[in-house]
Amino acid sequence: MFDFIEIFQHGFMLRALIGGVLISLCAALLGVSLVLKRYSMIGDGLSHVGFGALAIGSSAGFAPLEFSIPIVVFSAFFLLRISENSKIKGDAAIALISTGALAAGITAASATGINTDIDNYLFGSILSLSKSDLIICIVIFLIVMIMFVLFYNKIFAVTFDESFAKATGTRAGIYNMLIALLTALTVVIGMKLMGTLLISSLIIFPAIISMRICKRFKTVIITSAIVSITDFITGLIISYYYSTPTGASIVLVNLTVLIVFIIIGSINDRINEKKYIKEDVSSKNS
Repeated sequence: MFDFIEIFQHGFMLRALIGGVLISLCAALLGVSLVLKRYSMIGDGLSHVGFGALAIGSSAGFAPLEFSIPIVVFSAFFLLRISENSKIKGDAAIALISTGALAAGITAASATGINTDIDNYLFGSILSLSKSDLIICIVIFLIVMIMFVLFYNKIFAVTFDESFAKATGTRAGIYNMLIALLTALTVVIGMKLMGTLLISSLIIFPAIISMRICKRFKTVIITSAIVSITDFITGLIISYYYSTPTGASIVLVNLTVLIVFIIIGSINDRINEKKYIKEDVSSKNS
């Protein structure tokens, strides 16, 4: 039996737990809107931009996170603007910018020889989360939660029917920019946890999992948050006991849960289908 109290008596594990739970919550909340709006790959694109900014910042001697945050935020707005107003489709724009940023980051890192930092940026290093990183996690969490609560109705309207939202006077562009801003902030700090290659999983998996069994927007968000936190803690504990990469462990837990939810959703769909058939037959016979 795992001794959970013993695990989190270590300072690095406690910081990893708190920071990971906060960022997982942010990613879960934003992931529902991003998946429904078909913007989910923006998280992956921004993580590549973040990697490039972090690598360049480290190479130049700047504080990596503080240097990369404004760059990733600007890139989020730029990607949103391109996808709305350009002849270049959204996925193509993401591919162009993300690969360019990735190449720039690798070039800067190789020129200065910061290979250890490269591995941390690519695959995550949640157990090395510092107190200053944790403070940034808390600040970003508070920003995301306050914005999401204050503008919940507008985000809901823009997510489900942007055209109708515009027709009713809602300035959809502003709320799309708000979602992009919050996503950019979450991705930058989330890279410390999951790495460039895996951070988008925190955004995508919980949303898709919750959508398999929930239909209402609010229920999907709540379920997504619960799934995200549960999977993160499970992956963190597995990583601690079996010395597996933390980010990869969390992704594999999410993948396992997704498979289970798909099976449950399929069984539920079949039960409902049989129920409707029986009701239809009985109504015709009567």
